[in-house]
Amino acid sequence: MILNHYSESDLSEAFGIDMSSVDGLGVGAGWGRVAPGASSTSHQHDETEFFVIVSGEGELRIDGAVHPARPGTVVLFEPFESHVITNTGEADLVFFTQYWRDAARARHAVASRTRTRAAGRPQFVFSTPPTPNGDLHLGHLSGPYLGADAYVRFQRLNGNRAWHLTGSDDYQSYVEAAAERDGVTPAEAARHYSAEIAATLKAMDIDVDEYYTTSTDDGYEEGLRRFFTRLVRSGSVRPKATPALVEGEGGEYLYEVDVSGTCPGCSGPTGGNICEECGEPNLVADLGEPRSRRGDAAPRAAEVERWTLPLHEFAETVAGHHLLGRVPARLRELAHRVFARDGLELPVSHPSDWGVRPAEDDLASQVIWVWPEMSYGFLHGIERLGAGLGEQWSRERPSPDWKVVHFFGYDNSFYHSILYPVLYRLAFPQWNPDIDYHVNEFYLLEGAKFSTSRRHAIWGKEILSPETVDAVRYYLCRTRPEDERTDFRRAEYDRAVTDVLIGQWQAWLDDLGERVRSDHGGLVPDAGTWTTEHADFLARLTHRLEQATAALGAEGFSLRRAAAVLDALVEDATAFSRLQSRLRGLDRWSSEARTATALELAAARLLATAAAPLMPRFSQRLAASLGLAVDAWPDAVELVPPGNRTTLDSTRFFAAPATPASLPWLRSKVAVLLGLEADFADLSLPALGANSLAATTLQYHALTELKADVPLETLLADAPLSALAAALDGMADADLLAALGGETR
Repeated sequence: MILNHYSESDLSEAFGIDMSSVDGLGVGAGWGRVAPGASSTSHQHDETEFFVIVSGEGELRIDGAVHPARPGTVVLFEPFESHVITNTGEADLVFFTQYWRDAARARHAVASRTRTRAAGRPQFVFSTPPTPNGDLHLGHLSGPYLGADAYVRFQRLNGNRAWHLTGSDDYQSYVEAAAERDGVTPAEAARHYSAEIAATLKAMDIDVDEYYTTSTDDGYEEGLRRFFTRLVRSGSVRPKATPALVEGEGGEYLYEVDVSGTCPGCSGPTGGNICEECGEPNLVADLGEPRSRRGDAAPRAAEVERWTLPLHEFAETVAGHHLLGRVPARLRELAHRVFARDGLELPVSHPSDWGVRPAEDDLASQVIWVWPEMSYGFLHGIERLGAGLGEQWSRERPSPDWKVVHFFGYDNSFYHSILYPVLYRLAFPQWNPDIDYHVNEFYLLEGAKFSTSRRHAIWGKEILSPETVDAVRYYLCRTRPEDERTDFRRAEYDRAVTDVLIGQWQAWLDDLGERVRSDHGGLVPDAGTWTTEHADFLARLTHRLEQATAALGAEGFSLRRAAAVLDALVEDATAFSRLQSRLRGLDRWSSEARTATALELAAARLLATAAAPLMPRFSQRLAASLGLAVDAWPDAVELVPPGNRTTLDSTRFFAAPATPASLPWLRSKVAVLLGLEADFADLSLPALGANSLAATTLQYHALTELKADVPLETLLADAPLSALAAALDGMADADLLAALGGETR
């Protein structure tokens, strides 16, 4: 017999509370005590665990949902459920716990799509509000916007309440720079580019449920001022004179877009306030070899009083926050580097005429810095969304029931995953936000960063149309920069469309549709006699469904893996079709052949479902061609109902890539310049032996004949002539390009 009694003398600190162990029970066991007002740290593990509350009053937060805890309460935690116990009473809360490993139960927990931290809760899925200083290119679209859109689509197919929110981040200093460039006011620039951005998102089939504009929304400025006042009243945000940089001659204050230099963290080149490479913030005054955009004179140091936050004091706040939701290791490591500094007095206001001034008049010439502002903007967006849905969601009273999901590029990581949790703690001390973070790296173009200033970009509107949008979404998913930088190469995109989407997907669906038409009159046949090969193929389809479910789920969300599953599914179906085709037309085996066709149609149905978050138009058209609609994510592979009429044989899902209009012109020029005769459209200029002199000559021809100002680095990039011609089409004068027609030059 084992007899054990609760004893305070046996307790020691663990998980933020006091614990003791009880040995000899065959499973892990122990006593726990939570002091009044205290909470355990949020954690999750692979063991199954239960608590029995013995005395005291409190609450249990399990995957974000709150439940009462009182004497006699018994709660079982499934593997990987996050849990926190809090004492809300005046006496100690005492509980008994047991825990054990059950591999089958843990495996079921990670595979279950119903065991989600957001089940039944409102999910607010944010893509970083874009800066309206220009339109969106493929580098932008591949990251937060495509990710958030596909995420929400999958959540809704699983019956969860999820919405995609973003907005126009109007008060960025980069908007001022764009306005100066365009000869308009910042408000006019923001309004123009915000409309362009919204149109591009629509062209990309990215559905946004709430698109807010920070400079024009009713009540936005007043709400922001109240939020900032909360920060000031916390006592942590206060005016402080700290080192800054000003323009060398005129003395204008420098930050963000107006200054650049060497990052104090990684020693690489950086702009003001944040380093895109290492993700660490800078204070501008700590830049090495600073340079001003406003003049040739070297910036000079000055003491400037700004509203300032001693961020270094909140390392434990951020660490605790990172225990609650989905926080990639990349972000935890960034936080470790940031808090390893001796101190970080972070200005949260800057001298400027563009932005929202605080209600406090201590520093009258300053505006709230747009990055802290964004943390409020998310709450504003939630309230606006709720108003349209009839929900009482308030930016002034954020709810513990909310599940927030952020999609952003790594260069925004400091703000989202470090600064904002601190601001929320200061503004709303009782709110412990449950946030999942999905971060992407840079997407390159032909091996180099997208750059609007160097005209090294493919704009969304240049490549998107109703005929191409599914192919673009597919390729961006396939090459999305999720945990490493990846590359968009125009020639590889064209090959993916031609060889994969048309050569494999469309070819298989065409062939399947033709067989259903000729063998079954266009009606879906019922399965007949099954063989072991049929059963094996069904098992493979089931495996693909499980893979797609895992790739699109909240914990392991990866559009690259999801796209790979779609490709593998089509490859499986094509191989199965080729194997089973031997029985077609043999009367003796007609029942087995009918089963094979029914299973291929089941594969097509699964493809329509699994593609829905990634390629919504393709999904809808494929399902419709089977007489179906995709309205829920399945638990199992399903046959298409027998008797459904199919139109697979007459449905075209993908269009072949168009030949760039300037390609014949470019071929002709390169042939003359380099003395070439064979077809060389798949080779780059450097691969063809072109030097800088030849590239300069070609640059001159493009400028004088097509009015296309092509940078030399674009001409000498590692990109085939076909991709260069596509870029040239986007730069050339439309009338001159149209006039090329079929000319041979």
